[in-house]
Amino acid sequence: MKNVIIYSTPTCHYCGLAKEYFKAHNVAYTEHNVASDLDQRKIMVDKSGQLGVPVIDIEGKIMVGFDEEELAAALA
Repeated sequence: MKNVIIYSTPTCHYCGLAKEYFKAHNVAYTEHNVASDLDQRKIMVDKSGQLGVPVIDIEGKIMVGFDEEELAAALA
């Protein structure tokens, strides 16, 4: 399994879609709530260069937003 990290906020619709995708495809992931965890927010910004969520890190490949096809390709 690949190492998957998602940086999200509780009210982000696309974050929810990404997490649903992970669950539906049995993908283990680590979640960081960047609304409350300022240290993880800084890490997210350092990785992605922006504050938009979700930011998904799959083995160092950074994706911003939810794109099912891109996720599937990165997880393959």
